[in-house]
Amino acid sequence: MPLSAIARRAGVGQGSLYRHFPERVDLAVAVFDENIGELERAVAAPERTLSDLIDAIVAQAMTSTALIRLLGDHRDDPRVRTIGTRFDALAARLLEREKAAGHVGDHIDVVDVALATGMLATEIARTAPAERDEVAARIRALFRIAFAPR
Repeated sequence: MPLSAIARRAGVGQGSLYRHFPERVDLAVAVFDENIGELERAVAAPERTLSDLIDAIVAQAMTSTALIRLLGDHRDDPRVRTIGTRFDALAARLLEREKAAGHVGDHIDVVDVALATGMLATEIARTAPAERDEVAARIRALFRIAFAPR
């Protein structure tokens, strides 16, 4: 999506957008910094599960498709790595709870969660909008099988 379209949708001038976000990756980092904050809040309560995290990621991925691809193209950018570090910490806390409750197998670690959710977001981003709900449901089913205790 061009920055001009983003500016129109946000109700600001393109010049304002460029002053705050000189490069597209700057905008993507700002959006995903906010998204990580939302994920942290969404799964903070002790009763929240890995499924809750996946549901929240699906919801975010449905609306951030262009930015997901952009972050993937800049994964070596230190700002993007910082977002990844925050996600890993969030996933580690959640995974510890899920394992203690017997919901997730001991064979799953933080890297697996990060890979799985990254694949989920990427696949949703490259799927036609009309098919995203079905794709997300199929991916959720695969996660349940792969993450289940053995």
